Amino acid sequence: MKPRIFTAAALILFVSTFSSCGSTPKVKRVQPDTQVDLSGRWNDTDVRMVCESLIGDCLNNENVANYIQQFSALNGGRLPVVIVGRFSNNSSEHIDTTIISKTMEITIVNSGKLDFVAGGDTRQEIRAERDDQQMFASEDTASALANEAGANLMLTGAVKMIEDRAGNMSMRSYFVSAELSNIETNRRLWMGENNEIKKVIRRPRASL
Repeated sequence: MKPRIFTAAALILFVSTFSSCGSTPKVKRVQPDTQVDLSGRWNDTDVRMVCESLIGDCLNNENVANYIQQFSALNGGRLPVVIVGRFSNNSSEHIDTTIISKTMEITIVNSGKLDFVAGGDTRQEIRAERDDQQMFASEDTASALANEAGANLMLTGAVKMIEDRAGNMSMRSYFVSAELSNIETNRRLWMGENNEIKKVIRRPRASL
């Protein structure tokens, strides 16, 4: 009787082991610049293409170049300061627009043509830390209040999408806009839009 019990237990263990192995996901690493489209939705390739296009357009714009030159001449060579405002998602698809705004911010800062100051949640965290230092840090090391660098320009933008469907096929067209505005005068120094992202998605027809 005992050998039968042992054999049955071994068989159950064997089956469960191979069943679990079969359900283990397979992962393949790819290069960061590899284009991968699985669902047809917005992805990292789209972010890269859009940001490269918009940033290049902004930094090479004549109005922006003239503003930087005039500002620097009047302020001892100092660069204009930019703050990132809201990048809104006006599409029906879930898109994390903070990735777009952060990518643009990093690239523009690295260009050396503009300076940035923190905005949004990061600014609130910095202010909270500065307030905290007034009470707990020594007087000679605490950061001074009311000494922030004021921004001269604000970068904002939006993502929109148009989807066309027919049967098992659909086409998604993305429109990503960005604007650089003078905070003091509300004057738009630059406006750009990228509408190069178009995707045709064919889904399998439902089997009868």
